[in-house]
Amino acid sequence: MRPADFDRESVWRRFGAPSEQEGGVNEARTQRCNGFVWNEKWVYLDPAKGRVRRVVLWNRYDPVAILRVDEDGRCEPVSLDDA
Repeated sequence: MRPADFDRESVWRRFGAPSEQEGGVNEARTQRCNGFVWNEKWVYLDPAKGRVRRVVLWNRYDPVAILRVDEDGRCEPVSLDDA
């Protein structure tokens, strides 16, 4: 998965508004998740199960990763088409 494969508009069109958001484009602090450095995280929950289904990471306006979250909580980087 290459980050250039997606942008904010394409993610919003595909998944809609995130269920939860952490940080933001102007957040000065960065964090690390699964080896990715980010300052904004969009979390999408599975409405039927109430668990995290996917996470989209950003660093400012730049795409970092789309992570699919398995039943056991393991995260796998995927493309927008595979998410």
